[in-house]
Amino acid sequence: MLDVPIWLWVAFVVTVIVSLAVDLLAHREAHVIGFREAAAWSGVWVGLAVVFGAVVFLVLGAAPGVEYTTAWLLEKSLSVDNLFVFALIFAYFRVPRAYQHRVLFFGVMGALVFRGVFLAAGVAVVSRFTAVLFAFAAILFYSTYKILKGEEESFDPGRSIAVRLLRKVVPVRDEYAGMKFFVKEAGKRIATPLLAVVAAIEAADLVFAVDSVPAVLAVSDDAFIVYTSNAFAILGLRALYFLLAGLLDRFRYLSKGLALILAFIGVKLVLQASHKLFSPSIPEIPSSVSLVVIVVVLAVAVVLSVRLPDPADRHGAAAGAAEGSSSGQGQGQGQGQGQGIRKPGDPPRGG
Repeated sequence: MLDVPIWLWVAFVVTVIVSLAVDLLAHREAHVIGFREAAAWSGVWVGLAVVFGAVVFLVLGAAPGVEYTTAWLLEKSLSVDNLFVFALIFAYFRVPRAYQHRVLFFGVMGALVFRGVFLAAGVAVVSRFTAVLFAFAAILFYSTYKILKGEEESFDPGRSIAVRLLRKVVPVRDEYAGMKFFVKEAGKRIATPLLAVVAAIEAADLVFAVDSVPAVLAVSDDAFIVYTSNAFAILGLRALYFLLAGLLDRFRYLSKGLALILAFIGVKLVLQASHKLFSPSIPEIPSSVSLVVIVVVLAVAVVLSVRLPDPADRHGAAAGAAEGSSSGQGQGQGQGQGQGIRKPGDPPRGG
């Protein structure tokens, strides 16, 4: 374990608290987060993470600095999957765009607490039972298989355990009441759908922690490194969501890249456990190599997503052109065919 000065822990806690307070004050009024505002806040969160990483380099040394950077970038890349689920949850509950930041703010606060608990437990278990790294590797390999085979588990916000438990504890009304989580009706305290959305967000984060925690523990087993890197990655989730809103579907190769990263981290865990349990001659993968692999895989996935168009898009464009050429023939028939299209205001199918 690293000998981390108390002042560095205090500096980290103060930075997080002040950042959350400033963010909350800056968004205390309901409003839609635009691209420029999201880009500015993304720059702030990335800047804070980089500055803190530089402090880790200077105070704790090069090796912990590389581990922090690798863990932060790994968590940042894996958190992209969370963005897709956020979009699904917001669509399911029809959350007005002006309220989405407030939901994500409380979702992030819950994630900071739960990740802290999971990571502390993970560090404690790994330090005592090295063999558990094989189990963590198996989880990552299984996640890789699901992603590559297109068998990722679907997330149904309405059926999540957190939402169902909330509805058993307190009644949930159908209409929103601004940014309020509770209102009083007939003298009774009733939750608004906004609280159910927060519960769904927290449930989703617990699901993603199954992959995230083992992955980051492959980079470092030091509590300070794994938690600070996770915290700074989580803090930037809201801004990243609003920055990439509407563009997520374009990065169609990103999930494949994440699958390769998870597989690589799984191999790293196996070698790490084998080195400690069986023979020191078994090589381990340095964190510097992990950092390079993560950067290269993410860069290639993004470039391929941008440069190679989706075949479905080409087919859709061709179909649209064909439909346009025959649009003058039988408008009544075209209108009849359009009745099955789901409008933005319609409820989700099957919901």
